[in-house]
Amino acid sequence: MKQQIKQTETARDIREKDSDFNREMNELARTLFKIRPEKRSQAITWLADTYRKAAGKDFLIAHSPGGWGNTPWDGLLEWEKSIVTGVTVTLEKLGYSHYVTQYFRSGMKSFGHFKDIYRDIRFFLTGRSGRAEALAAMLQLLAKHLPDTMIILVGASQGAAFNNATVKNVPDMPHLFSIELGTFFPYMKHRVIMERTLAIDNNGIMRDPMCERNLWAGTKSYLGAPYRWLKLRLQGRPIKFTHCINTPGHEYAWEYPGVHTNIEKFLKEKFGSNL
Repeated sequence: MKQQIKQTETARDIREKDSDFNREMNELARTLFKIRPEKRSQAITWLADTYRKAAGKDFLIAHSPGGWGNTPWDGLLEWEKSIVTGVTVTLEKLGYSHYVTQYFRSGMKSFGHFKDIYRDIRFFLTGRSGRAEALAAMLQLLAKHLPDTMIILVGASQGAAFNNATVKNVPDMPHLFSIELGTFFPYMKHRVIMERTLAIDNNGIMRDPMCERNLWAGTKSYLGAPYRWLKLRLQGRPIKFTHCINTPGHEYAWEYPGVHTNIEKFLKEKFGSNL
């Protein structure tokens, strides 16, 4: 009988905690997106799904895609996938459980990218992003209701810059860590590297021109992208335009020495073994 009462109380506690989270989640979404019901609905969906699936896990891994920030897992370049996979495999080897999610900072509509261009220009000029502020607030809510779960942001290029801006908004959040690779150079002057941040600007094979303000290398990549995109499309092999922007050195595959060695060291030093 005592065991049944204890189990009932535990179930009731869980229901109460879930109810508190749902209430605060809805309040936060209304505050962040007062006049944008579509964005409000997307935030609620992401928060509810992440809270439910990350509950009881040691780590929540949130990946911010590069480029426009809207590429789902199956559409990512293999080297970007390998970073997230490498992080999760390393945590598993250390004896930790995890849940992986993606956070999309823009939509899929082409017209919406015109607004994204304006937002990105303002972001790189000022170092501030309303979208990063929104994510920071949502992560605070998750950390409050998942106190035993560490949060690691993972991003490359524009995704790295976005994650850095997110962490800057919550500097006193001890459960939040960030792994940033190949930060896009316009953001460099705004970047803040904290104790819980790992910034990698070189893959260990060759220098990254997009981190070092090598404008000529970057310009060549962007100028050649339309030709590569059209050529592949005519050959019946259509791919995303951003995948045609090939800049040697601006790739961070897990197997590169400057990538896996630094990330493994960072994770081991920050969290140790749970075996």
